[in-house]
Amino acid sequence: MDRPGFTASLVAGGVAGVCVDLILFPLDTIKTRLQSPQGFNKAGGFRGIYAGVPSAAIGSFPNAAAFFITYEYVKWFLHTDSSSYLMPVKHMLAASAGEVVACLIRVPSEVVKQRTQVSASSGTFHIFSNILCQEGIQGLYRGYKSTVLREIPFSLVQFPLWESLKALWSWKQDHVVDSWQSAVCGAFAGGFAAAVTTPLDVAKTRIMLAKIICRGLPSNGSHQSGRFHLSWCL
Repeated sequence: MDRPGFTASLVAGGVAGVCVDLILFPLDTIKTRLQSPQGFNKAGGFRGIYAGVPSAAIGSFPNAAAFFITYEYVKWFLHTDSSSYLMPVKHMLAASAGEVVACLIRVPSEVVKQRTQVSASSGTFHIFSNILCQEGIQGLYRGYKSTVLREIPFSLVQFPLWESLKALWSWKQDHVVDSWQSAVCGAFAGGFAAAVTTPLDVAKTRIMLAKIICRGLPSNGSHQSGRFHLSWCL
């Protein structure tokens, strides 16, 4: 097995990630608002379903590229015979490593995107600057652990299933699967993995959207120590 091409993995993974994220962005916005603790209607309903798209567009390419470069490299590094029973384990380890690396890029983009999705009246840059102002750099990584804990099980289900379906289809037709066949296998594997890990995804979203405790003033305008209120700080 040849060492995977760095450029091919970077470009193919990045382009695929951008296409998927932008095409399905309205559905992602609806999902985020449904999972929001505010409730769907208060989070924006069906209004402004492209809120946060700049964050997704900026983060998609490096995020997907980082995942697929790591995924392909670890698969190459852990090379085993295609008939080996260890093949699913190799795919699981490769996918897990890919997710850990990709989340370093994905989480900041996701935090900004999701907060913009539930606060459509505020722009992406406004959300970003407020996170830095109120929470610092660590605010951009709010929910990193929960994201990894969601993405790893997702990949542990998705990628071995995807690879197995492609292998089965190839064996059935006696030649390597075509691109559209690989896409069908990926769609089924991804949908199944998403259904299994939905509770973890809801937890991740709510952690990222959690309200921040900010020092505030009483509604009558008088200064009283020890008074706090909950707000989005946006």
